[in-house]
Amino acid sequence: MIQPAITGSGIFTPRHVITNDELVVAFNAYADRVNAENADAIAAGRIEPVPHSSADFILSASGIEQRYVMDKDGVLDPDRMFPRLPARADESPSLMAEMAVDAIAKALAQAGRDASQVDLVICAASNHERAYPAIAVEIQNLIGAGGFAFDMNVACSSATFGIQAAADMVRSGSVRCAIVVNPEICSAHLEWRDRDCHFIFGDVATAVVIEPEADAQGAHFTIHGTRCATEFSNNIRNNNGFLRRTHDQMEDRRDMQFMQNGRKVFKEVLPMVSAHVLGHLSDAGWSADTLRRLWLHQANKTMNDFIGKKILGRTPEAGEQPNILQDYANTSSAGSIIAFAKHSDDLNPGDRGVICSFGAGYSVGSVLVERA
Repeated sequence: MIQPAITGSGIFTPRHVITNDELVVAFNAYADRVNAENADAIAAGRIEPVPHSSADFILSASGIEQRYVMDKDGVLDPDRMFPRLPARADESPSLMAEMAVDAIAKALAQAGRDASQVDLVICAASNHERAYPAIAVEIQNLIGAGGFAFDMNVACSSATFGIQAAADMVRSGSVRCAIVVNPEICSAHLEWRDRDCHFIFGDVATAVVIEPEADAQGAHFTIHGTRCATEFSNNIRNNNGFLRRTHDQMEDRRDMQFMQNGRKVFKEVLPMVSAHVLGHLSDAGWSADTLRRLWLHQANKTMNDFIGKKILGRTPEAGEQPNILQDYANTSSAGSIIAFAKHSDDLNPGDRGVICSFGAGYSVGSVLVERA
């Protein structure tokens, strides 16, 4: 059996930043306009006013201080509150593919590989900008890779599920060099006019190179095990799709954007994730006290603190469970990979860690890695 390894990682970060203060100004202007337009109905008790948001509320609820986005002006327009991302001609690279190519170039450079050596591309993300042809096949063409490519969607767990698929194919010998890329344009599926969630998401793309450890060109991470699990739930949902695609439906139906029952998610997902990781560690013969790092899905700081404490059996020390939420916000499947890419170079050979993601589905994926 061939031993797979992560030999490179890369991040594409959009150039536009929206701080909490900027976001609150736009949201509160929107709320004031809606409340003024519906003053009589609000006074009569027929509808509830839209409450104001605040930077303090956002930070305490999530740990988020800012987010990167592909378009800032549309989001901060109180009369729009949605990014302006014009459709591109069929002959032009898609937005997701353009983001992906940047992240892949960085990951390949770190791995010491050329795109011509890649024989598998998995585009694993929460939302894809079209049904077909697959974004992954477009990316394969743009970078000049061989082999084959396909899209994958397991919401926020897409990256770890993609890593398992790629690692399994490397183990079997069916591919020699795989790319798992996660271009996440989360700003396009967020309802920016909903106070309970208007601050959650940001945009980014991440990529990792997976190949046989024997082929690694330098420092890398041995993949000792991967594990995925799913359990159906409606508590995180987005009903937008090709059966429901008209402009009127997008405008009128709240369920066509990101929705979640946050309290139920917190109550149900956290025990599931903790038990999943602890079971994976146990079956691999690893103990939590041998872990140097947890790279968790970046959804909410409170959630990550809870999971880290459950896995380690104590409060994580500084650096053991890095958060990037404060800078990137929730970037769906890419979050744990951002944390991994930014907080792994300091580990020494033999240091162990877990990459873990979780989200809608419910879904949870974990990857056991060791610095080599």
